[in-house]
Amino acid sequence: MKATARVVAAPGDRLAVLESCPPVALRATPSGVFVVGGAYSPLGGDEVALSIVVEPGASLVVRSAAAAVALPGPSGAPSAVRVTASVGAGGSLVWHPEPGVAAAGCEHHNDAVVSLEAGASLVWREEVVVGRHGEAGGRWTSSLSVDLDAQPLLRHRVELGTGTDWASPAVGGGARCHGSVLIVGDDRHDVRSDARRAVMPLAGPAVLIVATAPDAVALGLLLHI
Repeated sequence: MKATARVVAAPGDRLAVLESCPPVALRATPSGVFVVGGAYSPLGGDEVALSIVVEPGASLVVRSAAAAVALPGPSGAPSAVRVTASVGAGGSLVWHPEPGVAAAGCEHHNDAVVSLEAGASLVWREEVVVGRHGEAGGRWTSSLSVDLDAQPLLRHRVELGTGTDWASPAVGGGARCHGSVLIVGDDRHDVRSDARRAVMPLAGPAVLIVATAPDAVALGLLLHI
């Protein structure tokens, strides 16, 4: 199944556009726009596209109502969620969905491309759990490409689960969960790296924080800044 959705945030906390179709459902709430329904439980073969536009001076928070459980489909084809976002000068975007879960047998691709004008701010957070309780889990590939003022800021890609090096002590180190948060507009010098969290300053000012953890609760604490 293929589905598309689009949201445009205008100044004054106004949503100029809010469009979706099954299984994608967007709902406006006082705390932001939520993705609900079946859009974030992709079945093998599903292709979901979400377009986000934050106009200059506007702000938008995008969350999801539940975890995204990627499941294998009868066709054996991978599932995919592709997000494109643009943020105008002085605009702000916070992307903070619930964790994705790579269920056994799945192959899922989660890709995002973000364009920021000068003076825009961004918080982009992603969390993945490899496998449901008691299972080894499937394969999850995630990529994030961000440009700031028409210049490359970040190219980040991670491959987790079946058929990858994730289980190696030198990569995942036995962790079931992986997450990252990119912050643009605040370099967060007070956040430090440790055994499970790497803090990498970028141009911008910006910082990328990447963490691994044995469970989703511990991962959330490492990414909560």
